[in-house]
Amino acid sequence: MAEILKAPVPVLQCMDMIGGNHLDSYLIRSPGLDVWVDSRPHSAEAGGDVHLLSVCGSGRVTRMVMADVAGHGEASQETARMLRRLVREHINYLDQSRLVRDVNQAYSRHIHVGRFATMLFMTFYAPTGHLILCNAGHPRPFHYSTRLGGWRALDQDTPDTGPSIREEKGTYGFHRVANLPLGVIPDTDYIQFEVHLDPGDLIVAATDAFIEAHSPDGRPLDEAGLLAMLAAVPSTQPAEFGPALLSAVDRFRGGGAPQDDQTLLVAQRTDTPIPKPGPRQFLRLLRRLFRRR
Repeated sequence: MAEILKAPVPVLQCMDMIGGNHLDSYLIRSPGLDVWVDSRPHSAEAGGDVHLLSVCGSGRVTRMVMADVAGHGEASQETARMLRRLVREHINYLDQSRLVRDVNQAYSRHIHVGRFATMLFMTFYAPTGHLILCNAGHPRPFHYSTRLGGWRALDQDTPDTGPSIREEKGTYGFHRVANLPLGVIPDTDYIQFEVHLDPGDLIVAATDAFIEAHSPDGRPLDEAGLLAMLAAVPSTQPAEFGPALLSAVDRFRGGGAPQDDQTLLVAQRTDTPIPKPGPRQFLRLLRRLFRRR
């Protein structure tokens, strides 16, 4: 396993992006969110799992994308390049439905026939603590709610225990946050939904290598088993929770190696102050914009 980055914790700032499809393990801090990622290709340096994390120009929006591509090598590299380009294009949009629609169209046009991918899109809006999700065939992510005191799988039918984003009065990019489109995304079969995160809440997202893990006697872990395993791991900070969960899954396998690429993401809402727009942030944004020309 790659070394976990520690002290000081790398901080994602405006217009930053990190991720890919290589062996990696790191802890990243963005406004209002700590994110720990561990990615392990099965049999090559670059595997079929792709992940990307980005922060918008204002520092208020953190986006997390996870994809599981059928195939390795050039197929996953192609998907990684496509995702990176499109995530970069949409880095300053709170509404991720445009990104999902563009990824869906780009994937249909450019990926070889017979290849497919599952994808999970998650966008965290720091000022209100809302996580906006869209799941395109990916295993369901999990949410530890400090308010409920337990874990649950997340999908569009999961009740939101916190205030709805519909009740928010703020704006982002001159648009009311309350007008964020939820439900079926036009031109796709995918649904966008939201959940409110309280400080201390955890989100766990993983590729299918986890729910498809088998014990030495052939017993599958499946989603229910992984949910029970999450409940048995103390709910601590991501850099402690993630490795503890990996160890628990390894024990379930009897120490055997994963039979597929595996990527695990653990995110926790924090009380990190939200950056306020100022001259230094504006100049940093301008430098990054001009650098890409």
